[in-house]
Amino acid sequence: MRHFEYFGDAEIERLFFRAPEQFTVDSDPQILAMALGATLYSPGTRPNLAKDIAKQAARGVVSLVVCLEDSISDEDVPAAEINVVEQLRAYAQTDASGPLLFIRVRAAYQIPLIVEGLGEHLSVLSGFVIPKFLGETGVEYLDAVEAASAAAGRQVYAMPVLESPELAFRESRGGELATIAEVLAKYRSTVLAVRIGATDLSSAYGLRRNRELTIYHVHVVADVISDIVNVLGRAGDAGYLITGPVWEYFAQHERIFKPQLRETPFVEHDERTLRLKMINADLDGLIREVVLDQANGLTGKTVIHPSHVAAVHALSVVSHEEYVDAQEILGATTGGVNASQYRNKMNEAKPHRAWAQQLIRRARVFGVVREEITYVDVLSASHEL
Repeated sequence: MRHFEYFGDAEIERLFFRAPEQFTVDSDPQILAMALGATLYSPGTRPNLAKDIAKQAARGVVSLVVCLEDSISDEDVPAAEINVVEQLRAYAQTDASGPLLFIRVRAAYQIPLIVEGLGEHLSVLSGFVIPKFLGETGVEYLDAVEAASAAAGRQVYAMPVLESPELAFRESRGGELATIAEVLAKYRSTVLAVRIGATDLSSAYGLRRNRELTIYHVHVVADVISDIVNVLGRAGDAGYLITGPVWEYFAQHERIFKPQLRETPFVEHDERTLRLKMINADLDGLIREVVLDQANGLTGKTVIHPSHVAAVHALSVVSHEEYVDAQEILGATTGGVNASQYRNKMNEAKPHRAWAQQLIRRARVFGVVREEITYVDVLSASHEL
């Protein structure tokens, strides 16, 4: 697999200073977690799920979660379990190489059920998403995922979702996060990334963010995100990659506020029509939230509509300026501070080192654009396909 696989060689050459690298489910876990990008969720009840997966892979989806939890009704669970196994077996028989496929279960018993049902086709599955993860109840799920790894003869990953009221409420959050950190540390090789369930966290307060706002405007939820990053997202081997919460909207609506996309970058690249198209699809709100995700230590995002994928991935590409800064920082082995090659900031070798290491991992999977290229150009090329 490779991000922007749908671009031809000429387009890759035009856009990228350093092209995105190939990766597989067996790649270094830090690279694989970074490569998740926009993770598309799909209900397990879809009758043409195998065809849907192939279609979305062709459109640039690199990670996809088939959901057996909140996206389907309680009475549909037994039929959905059967459907997921049948559809994933059918997809496996196409010998497709991607995307990374995960199943979001609602109960631990579903993990061995899926493993047994897939049988010889278990290789199609990258892992399981564990909803409403807590320290007390999460061990059963993680043990089941490790048993799946033994059955598969390779690493099967877990992605816990932090979204329970115990994490939403201040009086219990600190203790619960400490317990979760202890549990996850015991299963370090199994945990690929930690996901945040902002919809469930908001529901603990009877809230739902407006499409013209970001999750960071909902302060009680932003506080939870901050604490999750503080405990689980620290630099170094003890930290986990933490993904951005879902963006729920995908249709035009009557606005209260002005659009959130500046005109200048689109005018400079002669892409006024693209800007209007994105505003009409509410993608300006998504873009703003992705930028804030990145500023707050989150990488990638949960999405529920294919139109979101290109925007998230375009914003994940590393700029030439960032890449030059990171290379300079990592090349300074004795510390110190220097003006950047772009002559617009100071690069401090020691304080900025962890940032630079993370950015180079992102550069490997999403690529580095040429000096004159921006996310607008990558978005435009994606929308033209």
